[in-house]
Amino acid sequence: MKYIAILATTALLCSCKPDIKPEIKATFVLSDKMLETTKTETATFQPLKTEDTFYGKITADNNKTIEVYPVVGGNVSKVFVELGDYVKKGQLLATIRSTEVADFEKQLEDAQNDAIVSKNNLKVAQELFEGKLNSERDVLEAKSQCDKAKSQLQRIQETYKIYNIKTGAIYEVRSPLNGFIVEKKINQDMLLRNDRSDNIFDIAEIDEVTVVANVNESDINRVKQGESASVTTLSYPDKVFNGKVDKIFNIIDPETKAMKVLIKLGNPGFILKPEMRANIRLSYTENDKKMLAIPASAIIFDKSKNYVMIYKDRNNIETRQVEVFRQVGNMAYISFGLTENEKVMTQNQLLVYDALND
Repeated sequence: MKYIAILATTALLCSCKPDIKPEIKATFVLSDKMLETTKTETATFQPLKTEDTFYGKITADNNKTIEVYPVVGGNVSKVFVELGDYVKKGQLLATIRSTEVADFEKQLEDAQNDAIVSKNNLKVAQELFEGKLNSERDVLEAKSQCDKAKSQLQRIQETYKIYNIKTGAIYEVRSPLNGFIVEKKINQDMLLRNDRSDNIFDIAEIDEVTVVANVNESDINRVKQGESASVTTLSYPDKVFNGKVDKIFNIIDPETKAMKVLIKLGNPGFILKPEMRANIRLSYTENDKKMLAIPASAIIFDKSKNYVMIYKDRNNIETRQVEVFRQVGNMAYISFGLTENEKVMTQNQLLVYDALND
């Protein structure tokens, strides 16, 4: 009976114990929506590049900058623009009331009168010649005087066009090109001397700008014309402007002890301004050296180490630690951890990394 009681107790205890199911480990699978936005790149051997960093500034292109000089002296009647304004070709910048312009007006009036008189004299000489009252020589002389008067009138009229002269002894200063006022040395009611030799406006087109980089003597041997350059500014630290080395000044500036290098950049929207400070990175290829490379955006830095997400398919994604030998621009060179033709994720990799390594 004792034995039967023990069995009954055991059976009762077993019947009260809950069912234990085996643990099923979940695996990460890319959802359809995430798969649509996921991007990958293949690890390939690329020529090894080196990058040097220099400092400089943005300047206007000298070939697209014009200094505007007053061709007459006088009193500045009005100034229509300010420093930094955008102006169009032919736009009125300022007006100057000038005694020199008054002289031009008198010369024009005299030239017009001389042209009328000489024309009438020629007509009279031709009529007298037809009536046998004078010689052909008189007609030729009258024609010569008429031609001279016309030539003088045309010269004065061209002067009016060049000087933008208007009635009332007014000289108009107009813009010779589309661009920005980058320098202004004239104000209303200013008296301009006739012998003034400096400019009153500087106008620059800045749809293209020039970056001037200062290259130290120790780096001169690595800088070559045509090399790729990337430029960033304090105003737009996250925006990279790409260009090439356009010109190298093969002299050392005695003040900075550096060689100047020019890089031309497109400037859509005029966001780059003259005199902005710039960081310039010049990259060049090391001779006959290649290394496995991937986009720098694929690198995940966590816990003082670098990782990439190796993509095989939506069900098979691996976290892999790698050693970055060098990063140049948007390219990272890998010395350990990858093999050629492996695919790395370049978009959504952080989300997948967090999901697999939490």
